[in-house]
Amino acid sequence: MSEQIVKQPNKQEKVGEVVSTKMAKTIVVEVTRKVQHPLYKRILTRRNKFYAHDEEGKAKQGDQVRIIESRPLSKLKRWDLKEVVRAAVRIQIQDEKSPERVAKAAAAKKKNK
Repeated sequence: MSEQIVKQPNKQEKVGEVVSTKMAKTIVVEVTRKVQHPLYKRILTRRNKFYAHDEEGKAKQGDQVRIIESRPLSKLKRWDLKEVVRAAVRIQIQDEKSPERVAKAAAAKKKNK
């Protein structure tokens, strides 16, 4: 009976979408929830933004993440990134022009003259 049971505090968890990763080690997570209007019974969408600490920079914009309540880390940060639930689809855009597109554009310009 010398074992002591250590009770861990119940910390809130929220799941939301990363809307910004522009700060160092910080992400902005938007959590949406559906609530019913008390009088009119219409379903409303409520959104809250939370600043969360992302030490390793794992989360990217558009990812679905789980955040957990923590001690205050700064003026606005009170949440830690627990896990990336679902990664967003990444599309790579090629900025350089292909030779075929350049040739087509030149031919179209010549034809219009």
